[in-house]
Amino acid sequence: MSQPPRSNRGHRERNGDHRHNRDSYDDRRPSPDSHRSSSRPPYYPREADSPPKHVREVPRVEHHESKCTNICSRRGIVLICAVLTDALVLICVVAAHMVSSGLSSMGGLGGFDINSNFNLQGTELQKVRELDMQYSQMRAPGLYGGIPFSLTFGVVSLLFVVAGSKPPHRMSRKLLYGALVFQAVGAVAYVVAVGLYLHFIIRVNSTEVCQQRERLYARNGYTWMNCDVSGADAAVALFGLITAILYAAGTVLTIQTIRGVKRYLQERQRREAEKQQGRSQPQRAPLRAATTSV
Repeated sequence: MSQPPRSNRGHRERNGDHRHNRDSYDDRRPSPDSHRSSSRPPYYPREADSPPKHVREVPRVEHHESKCTNICSRRGIVLICAVLTDALVLICVVAAHMVSSGLSSMGGLGGFDINSNFNLQGTELQKVRELDMQYSQMRAPGLYGGIPFSLTFGVVSLLFVVAGSKPPHRMSRKLLYGALVFQAVGAVAYVVAVGLYLHFIIRVNSTEVCQQRERLYARNGYTWMNCDVSGADAAVALFGLITAILYAAGTVLTIQTIRGVKRYLQERQRREAEKQQGRSQPQRAPLRAATTSV
């Protein structure tokens, strides 16, 4: 008869009283978090102590620059301007040769009869045609030398512009040094080429062929066909000097870019070394903490 109360009392002790005693025991403990934190090494950071998510995600964000952004850098803009001035030099070389070739040589280009638009007749006309042909042949080296020269520098400059679509630190080191050498050579070559071109034109204009040609044209009212340096030749020299200045500026900017890439690579290597040292130090700390806790 006394077994049911005893079992009830034991059941109560197991369910209620024991739970109350356990709760009171838990109240005497500092906190569940402290018990939980004591079960793991103290060097692991808690989630509450960890930095916010946006702080961790900031270094992982990569800014992808477009090709136009890299091409339109200062170095790229200088090269683009050099391509344009190379094209202007090419156009002016051809225009100077066509203008100085004479009216008899240009008559067929306009599709009109030379006899109706030219005051020269008979032997004078034949003489002017011969002199125009001789003068054009004398100026031909300037044409045949100026076209490939300006065209070569323009095409190579355009290739370097296209190759500059990548960021400088991702470009090949040989490509950067190649652009540096090319622009330095281009600056010197254009100054020399302009000097040689003007010297060649002045020498051709001082020949007897040009003097006779000038007298025949002036006798019939064409005073502008003289042996002075024409405006087209002056334009060739002007745009050539501008191109030389652009190549010199591009050389300076390329040197600055190479130095910036070197500093960037050195800084990146230093950061990687610091990261490796930071990773090796936490790997040693858990071993010491585990041995002391044991």
